[in-house]
Amino acid sequence: MKVTFAKPEVPAQGAYVVGVLEGRKLTAAAAQAEKATKGAVSRALNASRFKGGADEQLIVLAPAGLDATRLILAGFGNPAKLDAAAVEAIGGRLVAALNGAGEREATIAVETPAGCALSEAEIAARIGMGARLRSYRFDKYRTKEKPEHKPTLKKLTITLSDPAGAKKAFDPLDKIVDSVNMTRNLVSEPANIIYPATLAKEAATLAELGVTVQILGEKEMKKLGMGALLGVGQGSERESQLVTMQWNGASDSKAKPICFVGKGVTFDTGGISIKPAAGMEDMKWDMGGSGVVIGVMRALAARKAKVNAVGVIGLVENMPSGTAQRPGDIVTSMSGQTIEVLNTDAEGRLVLADALWYAQENFRPKAIVDLATLTGAIMVALGTDHAGLFSNDDTLSDQLIAAGKTTGELLWRMPLAPSYDRLIDSPAADMKNIGGRYGGSITAAQFLQRFIQKGTPWAHLDIAGVTWSEKDKATTPKGATAFGVRLLEQLVARNYEDK
Repeated sequence: MKVTFAKPEVPAQGAYVVGVLEGRKLTAAAAQAEKATKGAVSRALNASRFKGGADEQLIVLAPAGLDATRLILAGFGNPAKLDAAAVEAIGGRLVAALNGAGEREATIAVETPAGCALSEAEIAARIGMGARLRSYRFDKYRTKEKPEHKPTLKKLTITLSDPAGAKKAFDPLDKIVDSVNMTRNLVSEPANIIYPATLAKEAATLAELGVTVQILGEKEMKKLGMGALLGVGQGSERESQLVTMQWNGASDSKAKPICFVGKGVTFDTGGISIKPAAGMEDMKWDMGGSGVVIGVMRALAARKAKVNAVGVIGLVENMPSGTAQRPGDIVTSMSGQTIEVLNTDAEGRLVLADALWYAQENFRPKAIVDLATLTGAIMVALGTDHAGLFSNDDTLSDQLIAAGKTTGELLWRMPLAPSYDRLIDSPAADMKNIGGRYGGSITAAQFLQRFIQKGTPWAHLDIAGVTWSEKDKATTPKGATAFGVRLLEQLVARNYEDK
């Protein structure tokens, strides 16, 4: 679907979308349509339950007085509550409605209602972004899909008084959407297509945007002492990988970077502690954290962000075999700390332990954020609307939470405390990789904190509940969400870029 911007004009074909505010207050474009159709807008409103709420739409078929196939009244809600996320959601819902109606092209009339803090150009750009986010589909393996089941919308024109300004605002957002969709693609791919070597190859494509990419294999990781990460992958025929991605966009090329670390378990059977068969197919997206790190590094490079940033991803496949790690094995991490592996299905924290240490040893970051589909416990605690946030730094936590509210990728801060940390003490090693029945997401975070060097601001995002959506949402179709790409891009834009 192509998004373009143009001067205000009533379309000669396709659907025409005009805004209605809360309480059925007509925008200028809606009032013009009311006049052209000799009262059809008012008649449609009076015959419906439509109130102009931000999640409402009302379709008028082939209205006399307009050449458009449909006139769609789009609710914009209360202008005072129209922020970027709300406008993006409107754009996403409109695309869903237009595809549902079978429209091939549509025109949306945009203006800034009184009381709205956003400019006309910002509203137009955010509608375009929301529309693109919702129009995503992963359909590359569908060979017999019926035409009536495919999306129809090919062209979306957004009209306003300053189309050039809207395009300027939209261009960086468009690049972010491309990066979000790259992550969605990676997370959606089956595990016979995406495994450590092929995911590393996908990360290597960022070199085209100026990102410096380095890939380490098992031989190099053994020399570095990455026994925790390598232990997870030793049951698989697929070789484990560690990938670093560096973007140096700051005015001072030697300035400390912000660092993102992602868990990349390309398929997680649970290993010898094997998972139940039901639902195991979902474990193709246990590499979601690494997919997000690739996506955010792409987004920063694509828009030439004025920041030094590093992405580190540990890539493994967790399989049961004669060479697989056993419950009770003790491994030595790159940090020198030893780990008793009581459950081979608590593997993501082992991968992150070495990836986090490697990132700190090699890049000395000013702050580090890791992302992982780490625990089912976080879904029990928070459901599927918030990711869990664990951190040793209040400022970094506040920055992340604020970025999440702006993008709609919400975080909820969870506790860390010595009493939880004691639960992972082991009588046989420095620590064990599980902490018992209760507080599973907390003890997992406590485990990771043991690999954070003193003085390094750190945050861990447990994204197990938000990486995959079982239903369509305003700007996210059912499937891979890429939760975290926009959040971390916004974190950088607000707090870490040269001004």
